[in-house]
Amino acid sequence: MADALISVLVEKLGSMALERIEEEVRLVLDVKKEIEEFTGNLEAIQAVLEDAEQRQVKDASVRNWLDKLKEVSYKMVDVVDEWNSESLKQQVEKQEREGPEGGKALAIQKQKKKKKKKKVWFSIPSHCFCLGQVSRVIIRRDIALKIKDLNARLSLIDKQRQTYKFQYLERGVEQPERQKTSSFVDISKTFGRENEKNSLISKLLGESQEERGLLVIPIVGMGGMGKTTLAQLVYNDENVKSHFEKRLWVCVSDPFDEIKIAKAIIGEDAPNSTELDYCLQCMSESIKGKRFFLVLDDIWTPDHRKWEQLELPLMQNCANGSRIVVTTRKQEVATMVGTSTHIIHLEELSEQYCLSLFNHHAYFGRGRDESNVFGDIGMKIVKKCKGLPLAAKTLGSLLRNKKTRKEWQDVLDSKIWDIDEVEQQVFQPLLLSYYDLASEIRSCLLYCATFPKDYRFDKHNLIELWMSQDYLNLRRNKEMKKVGHTVFDNLVLRSFFQDLEDDVIDKTTMHCKMHDIVHDFVQFLTKNECFMMEAKDDNDEIESVPANNIVEQVNDKLRHFTLMFAPYGPFPSSVSFDHCKNLRSLATFESKITVIDSNLVSQLKCLRTLNLSHNDLKEVPKEIGELIHLRYLDLTKNHSLEELPSTLGNLCNLQTLRLLSCHKLRKLPETMGKLVSLKHLYIWGCSLLMHLPKGIGRLTSMQTLDECPLYGSDSEEACTFGDLGRLNQLQGRLKIKVLGDWMDDSEAEKAHLGKKKQLFHVELDFANLESKRRKSNVEIVDVLQLPQHLESLTIAWYEGVCTWPTSLMSLNSLRILSLFRWTVCEILPPLGKLNSLEELKVYDTKVKKVGVEFLGIESQTSSSSCILFPKLKKLELEQMPEWEEWEGVEGWKEDSNISIMPCLSSLQIDSCHQLKTLPDFLRKTSLLQNLTISGCRTLAENCQEGSGKEWPKISHVPNIEIEAQSWFEKAYAMYYGGHDDGDNVDNKDEDQ
Repeated sequence: MADALISVLVEKLGSMALERIEEEVRLVLDVKKEIEEFTGNLEAIQAVLEDAEQRQVKDASVRNWLDKLKEVSYKMVDVVDEWNSESLKQQVEKQEREGPEGGKALAIQKQKKKKKKKKVWFSIPSHCFCLGQVSRVIIRRDIALKIKDLNARLSLIDKQRQTYKFQYLERGVEQPERQKTSSFVDISKTFGRENEKNSLISKLLGESQEERGLLVIPIVGMGGMGKTTLAQLVYNDENVKSHFEKRLWVCVSDPFDEIKIAKAIIGEDAPNSTELDYCLQCMSESIKGKRFFLVLDDIWTPDHRKWEQLELPLMQNCANGSRIVVTTRKQEVATMVGTSTHIIHLEELSEQYCLSLFNHHAYFGRGRDESNVFGDIGMKIVKKCKGLPLAAKTLGSLLRNKKTRKEWQDVLDSKIWDIDEVEQQVFQPLLLSYYDLASEIRSCLLYCATFPKDYRFDKHNLIELWMSQDYLNLRRNKEMKKVGHTVFDNLVLRSFFQDLEDDVIDKTTMHCKMHDIVHDFVQFLTKNECFMMEAKDDNDEIESVPANNIVEQVNDKLRHFTLMFAPYGPFPSSVSFDHCKNLRSLATFESKITVIDSNLVSQLKCLRTLNLSHNDLKEVPKEIGELIHLRYLDLTKNHSLEELPSTLGNLCNLQTLRLLSCHKLRKLPETMGKLVSLKHLYIWGCSLLMHLPKGIGRLTSMQTLDECPLYGSDSEEACTFGDLGRLNQLQGRLKIKVLGDWMDDSEAEKAHLGKKKQLFHVELDFANLESKRRKSNVEIVDVLQLPQHLESLTIAWYEGVCTWPTSLMSLNSLRILSLFRWTVCEILPPLGKLNSLEELKVYDTKVKKVGVEFLGIESQTSSSSCILFPKLKKLELEQMPEWEEWEGVEGWKEDSNISIMPCLSSLQIDSCHQLKTLPDFLRKTSLLQNLTISGCRTLAENCQEGSGKEWPKISHVPNIEIEAQSWFEKAYAMYYGGHDDGDNVDNKDEDQ
């Protein structure tokens, strides 16, 4: 972790704004010279950090030296931050003097228009500017003195470095010893994995056309999950033995040495040559014409060139049906060597089999009665293993010689990292994966120790937290969030994260969790810097999660503090930060804090991350403005919070502000325009927040603005479309709530949405548009000029009767479209012309008939060849109470030259009470797998299996669910204790 910290610091020192140092400071202290000397010492230390990081695991004196180095480095990072913050404040002051629009003239004009609210910068006497200048010089001088002191301290640390005789090491050259593996296995000591074994054997013995050539089957999973054991089981299976002429087992490990692997495959006749080509030729000859089975165990290197050099000679000379099984922890290796359809992802062992494995080792050689004595404790210990076979085996072996319940209870009550056997055996494989990471990725992984177990991570939120700690500042000319995505994907590919959930729009991983043992591992590595407390209801009693004494844990070395289960009321008085004022992050989880003491905030001047989400705060102390290092502030779901202090504007380094679902929040401070570093603002669910302050338009670095209430006409206080137009770096999702009375529809053009090329989802909400101007929302959508690359669009409360925005039909990249509450709409747009559309949802309209206009053709008798809705896969039509007819194309037949919805796989119709028929073209939707009809009684009767007149149109669909109750009616009944009393009309696949 020290390596990543120092890399950040070296970069920050290189980018310090030294050219604006006041002359007085330069005369007293040559800051530039001090910085250059500090940087030189730091770079000399950085060169040997890899050696120091690895030696500190066993050498306490090296660990102490690293602690001193980190202490000075953290302090210097803060000092550099103070220096740069002063520069930012001067920029803000300049903007304030010149006016929010960038010029005095505009500010003066506004002052004349609004005399009662004079701009303060015009009433400050000139001598005050002189005083301000003197104040800045004093601040700069104080910072320079800190730099001089820290430079002296680092010089001593550098001298100590020389006594340790550290060596320069390439990352990963000297790592913890890797255990060698063989093909031998004791089947009596293995439990579970039958499904995985059968699946793998089926792939090994398969004779399909695809499987005739050389097939590579990767097994991927985290360390200790049982990948090697699974490979051993199939390697020794009798059917496998008899099927292959030659079986080979090679422990590859790291590095990937093609010559060494080739010689291992050749066996006893391997040549002494070190020439790669000759060795590969000999290897190819050794398997010529033979159907072989090769296990390459524990591959780490995702270098496709090395893999192809090894694979090609095997592929060219082997007999049909040859197989290679590769075990790896890295998804990128699995993807490199095999096709995705053949990858076996090894998941957690079931609790039943985990218990069997544990019992086998814990009770080995003991009487059967002893399992009755310790069984209940053993079960609880197994739960801590969370399906990791290596952990169950290690803890079982540990307890084999423990004879009393107290000894077993002690193991149960201990933190898993306090058990030596776990550290040596379970954490050792994880250390291999850890040291294989780049230093900045290690830091990002270790930060996950600040979260509770089983926490569901949100990718974007996690990346913003990494940004706040400067973990992603290591690659110049590359935007930090993109670096964060790379880091996150890297941790996913290396099995540090699991339970992955994809985003519904861009299909990338959005949420994940961390295995409990991995969480224990990162807490073990950060036990001196991260601390977690649990508050109990009785008398605010505080319990520390680490077993160590709380006084030892809470000290100046502590950087990250997490508080859990704080009861309803003020921040617990039992928690004191007197001895840990260097905290960089403070977070609460599962807490209901109502008041944060101002003194507490003032104590924590080094905070960069403050997470007070899901509490019940009524206000935020004005002292929040003193936290000049703060980059991340999360107040999500503080439902009693009504406003924020104006001092929030002093946080010139703030990058992320999260205010999601603060239901009583009515306004944001007018000083928001001073947050010049703000990149991410989240206000979704703040239903009473009807405008954003005018200064938001100045925050041109803004990348995320999830919801934006906008007024059409110019406003002195509220953010308008013109202000949104300046935010051209916006990306991801944006919801625009159109408000007020519109004097000129062309105002929407000033938003310049077309220039925001990184937006992929836009939602337009017209619910609060003044009623007398609602007729203009057609014009507003067209004038907005939606981005042509848009992938997802939602339009809500649109009130065109028989018209729709023409610009809608030009969105050729649109994949997902939702039309909500088009309550006066009588005709649906010609959406069949949208060639990229994959998902369509129409909810709550007054449409009575859906005909050919919806498909995008001019008449029912159209004979021209065309494909309508060519990519549509999912169609939802809900809450359309007046809808009676759904027509297709007149005279349409199965051999028609018009193809309609050829890719449709899911159709859902809900609460369309008048609908009687379905269109004929559904007969030909051969890919339609799921059909749900609910709350449509007439249609439900007409679709009864065999007897319904509409049944022939849908009889080919495998999964049909038809219910008389609508989704809303069922949810209502369940909420109020009702139950389904058998109104299910038909369920074709009920037995499935």
